[in-house]
Amino acid sequence: MNFVFFLNSVLFGIGLAMDAFSVSMANGLNEPKMPLRRMGLIAGTFAVYQILMPLIGWVCVHTIVEQFKAFERFIPWIALILLLYIGGKMVWEGIHPGEEGEEKPAVGFGALMVQGIATSIDALSVGFTIADLSLTEALVESFIIGIVTFGICLGGLKIGKVFGNKLAGKASILGGVILIAIGIEVFVSGIM
Repeated sequence: MNFVFFLNSVLFGIGLAMDAFSVSMANGLNEPKMPLRRMGLIAGTFAVYQILMPLIGWVCVHTIVEQFKAFERFIPWIALILLLYIGGKMVWEGIHPGEEGEEKPAVGFGALMVQGIATSIDALSVGFTIADLSLTEALVESFIIGIVTFGICLGGLKIGKVFGNKLAGKASILGGVILIAIGIEVFVSGIM
């Protein structure tokens, strides 16, 4: 492992974290009073998925390559469906808010898990690009990707919170529209 390895890992992390950054920003928009602990939980969730997905891809390359290649074409569809569902739900809840006194986190546990999968599913393909690395190198690269993702997602949450406070009631709608746009972008770039 040398400087180029670490630089490539950081660049992979930045590239892979962009969807998670945008979703984090949407979550911050949707929940402008989000406490720091919850921000850490959300960023940590995205980071864990970004660590696991390249490793799963690496394992697939070393074990079940042919089956994974058949599955790879469905990745854009899966991301599109998951992000359309979550984004549509956020838009719906922004247009039809619940009772005034109702206080619940904007993104529940289940939705957060779906977001984590949807934003990191393309990282499965990274397993193909790191297939020539040893297991130790693949682990190190995946952890670097996760650390970069964590930092980028914290930034996205903070940006979303700032604008969420300014946008008040319309933030949920904007956040949902952002998620839908990300889903479409992931789908189109995956199909091309």
